[in-house]
Amino acid sequence: MRNLKLTLAYDGTDFKGWQVQPDAPTIQATLAFAIGRITGENVLPQGSGRTDAGVHALAQVASFTTNSVIPAANLVIALNDTLPPAIRILDVQEVPPDFHARKSARAKTYRYRMYRNSICLPFLARYVWHYPYPLNEEEMRTAASLIEGEHDFTSFAAVDPERGSGDQGSNVRRVFSSMWRRDGDELIYEVRGNGFLHHMVRNLIGTFLLVGKGTLKPEDVVGILQAKNRSAAGATAPASGLYLVAVEYD
Repeated sequence: MRNLKLTLAYDGTDFKGWQVQPDAPTIQATLAFAIGRITGENVLPQGSGRTDAGVHALAQVASFTTNSVIPAANLVIALNDTLPPAIRILDVQEVPPDFHARKSARAKTYRYRMYRNSICLPFLARYVWHYPYPLNEEEMRTAASLIEGEHDFTSFAAVDPERGSGDQGSNVRRVFSSMWRRDGDELIYEVRGNGFLHHMVRNLIGTFLLVGKGTLKPEDVVGILQAKNRSAAGATAPASGLYLVAVEYD
């Protein structure tokens, strides 16, 4: 058996997230179908994490085992010929048997794009959150820095019916970096951490927005973390602006 690591990009707009769901188009199911068409095997590729409905990826990672002898470079071509244009395989590598896309991951980076101009062109609307209203962006930068380090992020976690028990039930995560930056008409948030909870990044965005509007002060974010209560934080930001940018391994 070969263990293969796939790096893929996708436009998540028309999918109900990564994970297979009955009677709904998902990235995982679409990828599994394409692999089956090519190899003749019934496999379910495991992703580094479950992106939500409407969330995009620039470099999601998946892994699966196969008896197929098709060279990795040829699989890239064959999969891209089979998959819909919204999903592209960027790379296929043969990896050691103990590699697992999720369990072996050490860090992830997410990016959120907020479009600040008064008019958002239709070609961009699927890929940003259009928010043209006044915001104190400097205060948002200050608030973002306050979540760096190891914290219990319960206040920023949506209820996840798929969550297990034991260690997997912990809401403690380490954020290595958290920052806002300007790029033309876009206000961009990037966060890198050892893992993220269900809706965590989008709930952080919704809370930073309240800081930008003046409803909260930057230091209030510390109190929200300490509250360990979802109702203490802001609303969930739209999925359209969120991207999984990178997954890191040893």
